[in-house]
Amino acid sequence: MSEQPIKVGSQAPDFVLKNQKGEEVKLSDYRRKKVILSFHPMAWTGVCQTQMELLEKNKLAFEEHNAVAFGISVDSVPSKKAWAAEIEIEETDLLSDFWPHGEVAEKFGVFREKEGFAKRANIIIDEGGRVKFVKVYPTKDVPDFSEILRELKE
Repeated sequence: MSEQPIKVGSQAPDFVLKNQKGEEVKLSDYRRKKVILSFHPMAWTGVCQTQMELLEKNKLAFEEHNAVAFGISVDSVPSKKAWAAEIEIEETDLLSDFWPHGEVAEKFGVFREKEGFAKRANIIIDEGGRVKFVKVYPTKDVPDFSEILRELKE
């Protein structure tokens, strides 16, 4: 188990996860785009809801910087589907890191083994698949997406 998040400059590990619609999303399919991986502990919680709503709200701004964002947690696909409908997430893929449980969060060094869920973190991967930005937030805090937009501009 890694206590530290993945290092800036390292190659991002590839993965395939299902989104809330049951469709497979493969990280390496997004080469030539910047990718924002927005890890959150659990669906159906207030701060996580706000975090995912901010991904949705900023989708066009991300696209202006050739970026796509994904919300990732250990919740199952059916839970992600119901939650996305409940909080009206229509454009942003919410990815299920359900099984093997937390495997992708672990690869990126943001899995909380004791609690069984991901840390709250944003990771930006550049067009070549390298980690450009990593920030882990206190569980109770909503990530600052203005800093993500600043990072995308650089």
